[in-house]
Amino acid sequence: MRTNIYLAVTAKRNRQSTASDRSRQLSSATGTTVSRQTVYRRLGRIGLYARRPVRCVSLTATHCRLRLTWSREHALWTLQQWSCVMFSDESRFSLQSDSRRTLIWRAPGTRYHQENTIERHCYGGAGWLVWGGIILGYRTDLHVQSVTMTGHIYRDVLLEQHLRLFRGAMGAEFLFMDDNARPHRANIVDERFQSEDITRMDWPAYSPDLNPIEHVWDFLGRRIAARQLPPTCLPELRRPLLDEWCNIP
Repeated sequence: MRTNIYLAVTAKRNRQSTASDRSRQLSSATGTTVSRQTVYRRLGRIGLYARRPVRCVSLTATHCRLRLTWSREHALWTLQQWSCVMFSDESRFSLQSDSRRTLIWRAPGTRYHQENTIERHCYGGAGWLVWGGIILGYRTDLHVQSVTMTGHIYRDVLLEQHLRLFRGAMGAEFLFMDDNARPHRANIVDERFQSEDITRMDWPAYSPDLNPIEHVWDFLGRRIAARQLPPTCLPELRRPLLDEWCNIP
């Protein structure tokens, strides 16, 4: 049907449009009136479904090439090799998260196609900045702070209170993963890694999706949101963050 073709073309041109948008536009352009549910059904018949877009960082061709190289170099790593790696990162938790209610029209199997992703940039707004590390079977304590991460905090708090313990327990096989954020690569931090004989894993820039701790942050955010009494102010958010981190299986 011509209306189905029209719906498919306009949905692909504007993937973030809603079914109600498509219904109104169809009526305006062709005089044909259909309900929102009908739009869903007709787009579904041609393989287009409303799904959440993948959120990704903005990547250049160089970033993509380095990410692919890293992935190929580590594709055949054994469980024993990965078990020596501590993955770490920071994340910000606030009372208002970025909107995940936005849906796009896409076909099955096209989740990671460029047109079905939304680039994300540095987060802003008030909230708690948290840092954590995970390694097979263990995790660090969760560090929570209200200020921006600096090289001095990274060295004096995180390295001293967390990494030295794991490095001492695991020995020279211990491998630490952190990204290329400026505080992580400060000279004072590099010097402390050298003095503590802690080896860093090479890490491609702009690759949070390769870091398994991102799944932990997502899990933590869902646990906070699912609480019977969600936090209503920032001081109320800190304790649940610590509690839910400890409750992660």
